[in-house]
Amino acid sequence: MKTSALTQAGLDRLHQAMAARVENRSLPGIVTLVAQGDDVYVDVIGAMAFGSDRPMRRDTIFRITSMTKPILGAATMLLVDDGRLALDEPISRLLPELATRRVLKRVDGPIDETVPADRPITVEDLLTFRPGYGFIIVEPTRFNPPYPVIQRAEELQLAMAQPQRCP
Repeated sequence: MKTSALTQAGLDRLHQAMAARVENRSLPGIVTLVAQGDDVYVDVIGAMAFGSDRPMRRDTIFRITSMTKPILGAATMLLVDDGRLALDEPISRLLPELATRRVLKRVDGPIDETVPADRPITVEDLLTFRPGYGFIIVEPTRFNPPYPVIQRAEELQLAMAQPQRCP
């Protein structure tokens, strides 16, 4: 199964990278699948759970959440590959309302004390979750006194909520 897309060297690098995550106990096990045309590569590594003797299997069922980012990332890279977008392109062409973005002068300063952003947000920034605006993900009580931006986020109920447990 050697094609320009699926080389043995590339598949070996993928296996090594995934096996390292199991070896360092970041994950108990992992299943990777890469397909290009009729070529399909599946690699099964590790166990179903930490401390388990049950090996991971090709047909192991996984809970998958938040698939928006990888799907949009793949679609964006197709547009980059077609020359319709560039990674260093400012997103203001597509979202003009972000062209004159302003940011807080100081993270602990008043919310009306802003300055122009140093640079535009790029396509690459969005793909790597660096959208150019800051956020603080901690409980407001951890700041004494809380920053004004945190207080305002609480008033607008923009703070992150506790995750819901699945049955």
